[in-house]
Amino acid sequence: MKFDTIIIGGGLAGLTCGIQLQKSGKKCLIVSSGQSALHFSSGAFDLLTTLNDGTEVENAVEAVSKLDSNHPYSIIGSKFAHYAEEAKNLLNESGVAVVGSADKRAYKITPMGTMKPTWLSLADFSHFDNPTPFKGKKVALFSIAGFLDFNTKFVVDNIEATGATVKIINICLPEIERLRTSPTEMRSSNIAKVFQNENTLNALLSTLKCNTNGFDVVALPAVFGLFGPEPVKVIKEQIGTPVCLIPTMPPSVPGVRAQRQLRSAFERLGGTYMLGDTVVSTKVDGLKAKSLYTVNHVEEPLEADNFVLAAGSFFSNGLHATPYAIEEPIFGADVNFLEGRANWFDQNVFNKQNYMTFGVDVDSTFHIKKNGKSFENVYAIGSILSGFNPIYEGCGGGVSMLTALCVADNIK
Repeated sequence: MKFDTIIIGGGLAGLTCGIQLQKSGKKCLIVSSGQSALHFSSGAFDLLTTLNDGTEVENAVEAVSKLDSNHPYSIIGSKFAHYAEEAKNLLNESGVAVVGSADKRAYKITPMGTMKPTWLSLADFSHFDNPTPFKGKKVALFSIAGFLDFNTKFVVDNIEATGATVKIINICLPEIERLRTSPTEMRSSNIAKVFQNENTLNALLSTLKCNTNGFDVVALPAVFGLFGPEPVKVIKEQIGTPVCLIPTMPPSVPGVRAQRQLRSAFERLGGTYMLGDTVVSTKVDGLKAKSLYTVNHVEEPLEADNFVLAAGSFFSNGLHATPYAIEEPIFGADVNFLEGRANWFDQNVFNKQNYMTFGVDVDSTFHIKKNGKSFENVYAIGSILSGFNPIYEGCGGGVSMLTALCVADNIK
């Protein structure tokens, strides 16, 4: 099978690149081994919240000039603001409705009930312009007994620490009780499927209406809208009190939904998405890739003019760690990392971790390098890149989307 571009990895970076290339008329294939980091998303996309020296960022567009020269944003250069706006438009056009701006710091609520800076939030989530939106307010927090992915105590403690008063109200519905017969079924995605039923949703609405008088905010775990935003829209329309959805621990309903919507957009544009397949080998002529083989296509080569490596970092096996080195297993690309395993990490898990900055070495157009030389037709995008710390700097989503758009332009 022959394609214009083959993208290895079906997460945020791979799908963004694929959608953009399909829109330009290219024929693309995405090879995805399975679940992506989007399934761990908390309903928001980060762009840049903190510089490497710890300085907090108020305006990402102005702050990028202060990043190290090897940071992916520095490689993008003057088109940073353009791609940030283009990424927002791509999400909205793909059905992932978002709000936010690259030049203004916003805040999201985390699964622990704390507030963190962010860039874009899903439109049916709460998007705050300050870190203490609940200060002085009475909050009704609705909890589901036996729910494994939502720690009510942590959420209450952290919201109350901002100056709010919180009352916990338990949701007891027959449909949820049936799930509880098997504790493994009490996960956010399974609960979300239950609330897709109109009768169950109406029963929830009745419970909410009977218990929200006198409160300023209604807080709910984000277990609604697995297949679309309609259940959340109904809840907000029916409840007169402002509603705040609080992300759960993974699997994340909004993250799974965003993944589905982006994949659907890619396939509507004519793209081919191979789910549950893994690259096992490649055919390379010098510094030019010709084809690759996968678990499900061991004897049939998948050929393309260009290849995009969007396989992610350690989490999704885009990078492998040996006792002495970090390796990229598909093309054997050069990887930037620190010598000496003791330098890879800090024993305090909450401190900045060096291994988060390890990744594939690329040139000024995101072509991967091997033995110091650039491949002619293989690019790298997203979290497999080196030079940035997605957690400490709060830039994971932005790096994924902006590098994907930049490479799509380079290929076009």
